[in-house]
Amino acid sequence: MSSLPAVLLAAGASPTPSPSGSTEPAVPSLQDAQESATNAASWVEQNWSTWLAMGLQILLIVVVAVALRAVVRRAITKLIDRMGRAAQSAEGTALGGLLVNAERRRQRAAAIGSVLRSVASFLILGTAALMVLGTFKINLAPLLASAGVAGVAIGFGARNLVTDFLSGVFMILEDQYGVGDVIDAGVATGEVIEVGLRVTKLRGADGEIWYVRNGEVKRIGNLSQGWATAGVDVTVRASEDLDHVKATLDDVAEHLSKEEPWNELLWGPVEVLGLDSVLIDSMVVRVSARTMPGKSLTVERELRWRIKRAFDRASIRIVGGATSVEDAEDAPDPTAAVAAPSVYANADSPQVAATAPLAPRRPATPGK
Repeated sequence: MSSLPAVLLAAGASPTPSPSGSTEPAVPSLQDAQESATNAASWVEQNWSTWLAMGLQILLIVVVAVALRAVVRRAITKLIDRMGRAAQSAEGTALGGLLVNAERRRQRAAAIGSVLRSVASFLILGTAALMVLGTFKINLAPLLASAGVAGVAIGFGARNLVTDFLSGVFMILEDQYGVGDVIDAGVATGEVIEVGLRVTKLRGADGEIWYVRNGEVKRIGNLSQGWATAGVDVTVRASEDLDHVKATLDDVAEHLSKEEPWNELLWGPVEVLGLDSVLIDSMVVRVSARTMPGKSLTVERELRWRIKRAFDRASIRIVGGATSVEDAEDAPDPTAAVAAPSVYANADSPQVAATAPLAPRRPATPGK
């Protein structure tokens, strides 16, 4: 009886010949299944600790990355909200309307916050993904090399987009302009109505909207920062008394500086700079004043209006128009120097026929 399992095992292990003479594959025995199960259990027992450690490490990396990303984004959001509250508090002060533009600060803060959140998410999640791949014992050198080559190719293909984006980021961070500013971007001039990372929207003088790519802007002239200059050139006759002209202009400047709302728009006294040019029959007197940004045209129009009325009262003639009826009557007749029509202007006159080198031959009369 003790040799029965051995006999059965030998019988099960040996191929059974078939009636046709071919051999059938051996059927796994109970002992083979037991050995396979034992090997699998031992392999699992040897590697379960490694799997558990890898799983816990991956879970820890993901949890830390998600938590860090949430904390950083929350900190950036609080920073942006604080910037917005500072702008609102300054807007309620006396100089808030001059120094702070709420919409400009809001858009600038939103753009900066979007950039910071995107950069933080990319860095945190990208580092976490590389750490997870490193946990699986994956060689990251070929992957990083491929990503570098792909990044270079994408950079060359979308270099204009990258240039626009980077230019927009630096324009916003440096606060070169904002909503409400009047700028000269080289390719277009107008009031800024929206500032983006890729495109800036301008409203022109005729109401049109310009979409200017940030990468195309090579120079920017901001006409709304600091102060502006209102300059008026007054052209008078060369025979006018300069002291009388200067006294009249000084009187206009003094009254303008004391009246509202011009005393708030003027950030300096209206100055008569003197003669800008002297010609044979005229001379140009330059008047200038420092004004609030964006109000130079308004002050120039008011100055011209007041100077014209003051000159009319002082009988100072501005070149290009008569200030009295006597001046209009003394003006020379423009037709006095024009000669009378000549008889030579008529091609059929006897004088023209007499001076012709060859007299035209008259046709012969029929029948003669």
